[in-house]
Amino acid sequence: MSEAVEKVSAVLDRMGAPRALAPRLVSVLGPQPAAELDANPWLLLRLPDVTVEQADYCARKHLGDAARPEDPRRLGSLVGHTLRTAAYRGHTAIEEKRLATVVGQLGVGDPRRALEAAVTAEEVALFESADEPDDDFDFEEDGVPEVPDLPDPERFYAPYDVGHAEQRLGEQLLRLIGGSEPIMDPVTAAETLEAATSQGGFEISETTREALLTATLRPVTVVHHGPGDQAEAARTLVCLAAIAQESQVGIAVVAPTAQTAAAVNADLDRLLGSGTSEGAQTSEEGEPGGDADVPGAPPVRAVSLAALLAGDPVPAGIVVLCESMSLGVARMADLVSTCVDDAHLVLLADPDQAPSAAPGRVVADVAASRTAHVAAVADDAEPGPVAVLARAVAEGGWPEVEAPGREVVRVPAASAEEAAHRVVQLVTDSIPRALGIDADQVQVVTSREDGPAGARAINAACKEGLNPGPGAHGGFDAGDRVVLTAGGPGYGPGETGYLREVSGGAVVELTGGSRVTVTDPSALRHGWAVSVAVAHGGRWPAVVAVFPPQVPVSRPQVYTALTRATRHVSVVDATDGALETGVRETLAPDRTTRLALVLREG
Repeated sequence: MSEAVEKVSAVLDRMGAPRALAPRLVSVLGPQPAAELDANPWLLLRLPDVTVEQADYCARKHLGDAARPEDPRRLGSLVGHTLRTAAYRGHTAIEEKRLATVVGQLGVGDPRRALEAAVTAEEVALFESADEPDDDFDFEEDGVPEVPDLPDPERFYAPYDVGHAEQRLGEQLLRLIGGSEPIMDPVTAAETLEAATSQGGFEISETTREALLTATLRPVTVVHHGPGDQAEAARTLVCLAAIAQESQVGIAVVAPTAQTAAAVNADLDRLLGSGTSEGAQTSEEGEPGGDADVPGAPPVRAVSLAALLAGDPVPAGIVVLCESMSLGVARMADLVSTCVDDAHLVLLADPDQAPSAAPGRVVADVAASRTAHVAAVADDAEPGPVAVLARAVAEGGWPEVEAPGREVVRVPAASAEEAAHRVVQLVTDSIPRALGIDADQVQVVTSREDGPAGARAINAACKEGLNPGPGAHGGFDAGDRVVLTAGGPGYGPGETGYLREVSGGAVVELTGGSRVTVTDPSALRHGWAVSVAVAHGGRWPAVVAVFPPQVPVSRPQVYTALTRATRHVSVVDATDGALETGVRETLAPDRTTRLALVLREG
């Protein structure tokens, strides 16, 4: 046990709180966590599972009569707790009047004083916004413009780190928007595209061609796509690589995780006639998984965001982010900050997916700000069965889909326990045997973490069937499939891989073969089954989507689960009709964010 953890544990003992909280408090508090907690026991609220009642109890035990309801330390911590709870639900900021109302409902007599205390303690950040109206000035007869009355500035409060990350993202996007010139003129770009498609032996749709020209001319472009457009997205990347090569600006293709980077590279290999087999992976450095290079291969390979951030700033003139919907404001800010001033940023995004698990709705806000351009890629080919089902879900339906190759299979279950049993059968036997997709290429995606059909229970069952062992290393054994819940050197949250050894930390082999050392054991979870939020941004040959009974289902959640699959999806449905109802009636809750305002005011 580290000295910091031991000191925090001693403070927890004095306030009657569990010592098990100490490691997490050390990670979220400042450089002197024990001293900070000793001075302000309400800092327990920095942990999301600590309630206000529990923190008040510990404060009274620790401070005695000095623990008063209107103590500025308590007020500031309550506001911070409220905003962190909102951030957990995806909000990046809350407007002042709304926040004051919520804080007042916690029993605070003077919410304004609480907000001031939170800002003073740097629990939260305060931002003001005076978004100007869109109307043009009205000119009087003498030519003097009549300046419209501007509204009073809105005041927004945000968790300190989230608020500043969103502000930084907006400023970095404005840097690109204000500093980029067209990479090519339209005529030269059109000629380059013609040469690229001819040399590659493929065609692109007219919609895709227009999107490519837009990305060449505009500094920031949101490029929408739908399910089944992966092949057209690969053709788009090859064309952008040709433009980058012709103009000598360079290109970087980035994916949220190493697993997604490998899937993108496999798409590129298939497009250019590589011998790489279905499901084969590529290394983090972008080398093909086959034995030989492919003649005419594009001068581009996808890399994970964590690998990109571990290096020097990106010198590329074109930066493409795949699966952009999965990133919140913090990680997107990290990416945009690495781009050189004259870079063109292309955000490939499926707008029907759920918003990111992290706070923010970056793609939607960038598009809504009208400071960037929006285009689309579209494949003219007939969609496969998985894409047909996903498109129907995006419109609120759940039809029967013809799947002659068993690309889509629905597995009914009468209970959560039966659903979990069916899932293990599919992963360990049915899918490998019937479809030839190995178990390590099958990802279970659940709509919840707990319960008999949640990720934890299914992981326990999969471990018993695929890698039984005593859990010698904190519940894990070498060979366990794991998912990382936090970032570190060379890896980011959502990475999946296999635990290979425990030596000075957990050595995890990521998809593609690169190995990283995870020093914080709390960042590891078993990864045969993950929630939809964790799976967001990933792509696997086969997905088993699990919907237990009595669990709320939404259209974006179901759509996102389905579109994690590239070849096959099994839908294990124990909802007794609630799946169709959720797809038809329930959309994603709205999020309060500031990014569009920051961009418009820039």
